[in-house]
Formats: sequence, structure tokens, C-alpha cells
Amino acid sequence: MLPEGFLTRLTLLWQLAETDIKKELRKSMSRKQFIESQGATCQNWTWSWSFINEEEKVIIFGAWDLNTVGSSSQILSEDWRISRKGRKQPAYEQSREHIRLVEEEGFQLKTFPMTYSKANEEDDTGPAKIDGFVPELTEKTMKRVGNNWYASDDALNSLLTEEIEAPEKYSEGASKTVTVNTYERDSHARTKCLEHHGFKCAVCSFDFEAVYGEIGRNFIHVHHVIPLAEIGMVYDLSPITDLIPVCPNCHAIIHRTRPALTVKQLKEHLLVN
Repeated sequence: MLPEGFLTRLTLLWQLAETDIKKELRKSMSRKQFIESQGATCQNWTWSWSFINEEEKVIIFGAWDLNTVGSSSQILSEDWRISRKGRKQPAYEQSREHIRLVEEEGFQLKTFPMTYSKANEEDDTGPAKIDGFVPELTEKTMKRVGNNWYASDDALNSLLTEEIEAPEKYSEGASKTVTVNTYERDSHARTKCLEHHGFKCAVCSFDFEAVYGEIGRNFIHVHHVIPLAEIGMVYDLSPITDLIPVCPNCHAIIHRTRPALTVKQLKEHLLVN
């Protein structure tokens, strides 16, 4: 006679083993095999980063690691229509149609993580290359900000804004060498920036002194046009072209996505909302 609960435990062990086997099989899959196992397809397996399962009304996007922060990923931008070399991106129109199906036809959005390879970055000779991917789908909701679309969990992530505060030595003239790994912040660079741009928000034109009076005089955030966290190298910082004044609200919204929104993108978003 079998011990009490033996069959239940045996069934559970079998289910766990089956799950592990399926995970191992997925790890050995190519991206095409993985997508096809989800009942989805695309126009071209070389350059597509979005896929469709028409029967189940599901759209699948690959979410690049360099465009992902937390549970939020940028999956499309109108800027991606043309490559850095001015070439038309063949995957763009397909992905734009997939976005429309989610927005207008009620298709469900799912994503899977992809790791970006810099193989074609220097000469821009072909589509972005994948260094690897995780064969796991996650249901997402879609958010549009200006001409950019994000896959996220209900709400976009709240990211810390970047403000130049710590005083550092500032070389004479308009630039200073910055080692980004140490997150140098330069109050002199801030001063040079504001002497040129003034204290109104470059996005919404909010003026703290005009609204709050004396207590608001000379108050504004300074935003790195290229966020410090995304540079990862030594570069020459120009207070005039690399820094720009923004109010705390706009600064926070700029950094709610990755890559961060540009000032132009957020201004355009305000115009249509």
C-alpha cells in the first residue's frame, strides 16, 4: 500500500521536472523558434523586432536591454524610422502597424528581453544585432509619450532626476572634462548654463520667480542633455549645449523613460495633450 500523499507528491515532482525540462528546451531555442512556439510570426526574421499572433490577437515586441529600466521598455520611436546613416529601417512600418493593433484593435502586448550587440554600430551595415535573449514573455500595457511608445507594468518607472550640485573645479572657457563613472557635478557649469539660458523651464516655460516671487528667484533644475548614466565615458562637457534648465516636474517626467525623453520630445508631447 502506498504511503498517504505519495501520489500527490509524485505528481508535484513530475510537474516540477516537466517545468525544468521546458525551461532548458527554451534556452536552446533560436529567437525564431521561440516566437514560432508562441504562434507568432513576422515579415522578415532578420530585421523584425516585433511579431504577431493573429489568431490569439497578441503582439510581441523584443525589449532591448539598453532601452529598459525596471519594468519599462521603449519599444518604438518615430526616430527609429531612419537609421543613424540616413537609411530607411525596414522593420519600422511593421512595428508601427503592430503598435496600431494594440492601440486601436485591442491586441494584447507582450515583451521578451533582448541583449543588444554593438557588432554593426561602427559602420551601421545592417540591422541591430542580438547578443542574446530571454525566452520568456511578460504581459505589458502600452504608454505613448510624444512620438515614443513604451511597454510597462501599468505605470512608467519613477527615476531619480539628475541635478548638478557638488562644486568642482571648472576650467576656464566653456568646457570641462568629466569622468562620468564618478558622477561629477559642477556648480560652475550650472552657473555658466543659466547665465546663457536663463531660469525659465526649457520645456514648459515655467518661471519660479514670476509665480513665487523672491523665494523663487534663480531656482531651476539643470538637466544633462545626454544623461550621465547613459554616457559611460570621458567627454568634454559644454554648459551651453550639454546642459539646459528645466523645472522639477518636467525633469522628473524626462527621466521616467529610458532612454530619457529629449526636451523636444516632451515639448511636442505637451502640445498634443
